[in-house]
Amino acid sequence: MTDDLVLRRQVCFALYAASRAMTDVYRPILDAVGLTYPQYLVLLVLWERDGDAPSVSELGVELQLDSGTLSPLLKRLEGVGLVVRRRSARDERRVEVELTDAGRALRERMEDVPLRLARATGLTAAELVDLRDTLIQVTETIHRQKEQ
Repeated sequence: MTDDLVLRRQVCFALYAASRAMTDVYRPILDAVGLTYPQYLVLLVLWERDGDAPSVSELGVELQLDSGTLSPLLKRLEGVGLVVRRRSARDERRVEVELTDAGRALRERMEDVPLRLARATGLTAAELVDLRDTLIQVTETIHRQKEQ
């Protein structure tokens, strides 16, 4: 008889431990440029969408963060001169977020981060893609089930 209530058999614990391990790899890299991991995620979206100026709510959807979590992150990024928030000229209710020149320049300094993280995992590029795709599938499936 197998016992499914053993810690090492739990997918949730493996995900939790892997997430903490990845955060431990990110921490010194991000500390060197004065960012937290959630701030880095915000910048990833803004670098990807540079010139598009997403709204705060669009960022929240993309990052799966509520405004109570996202607003302080944006305020700190704005305080260090990496982003600006402004009301949309088309719709005063919409607050848009844009990179500053310093925010754009930081992207160049961070270009090696994905490679550094990949090396830290010991996985091949193909294995990392498979892992990412599996995690996305798990997340989407769980979210769909919650909505039903």
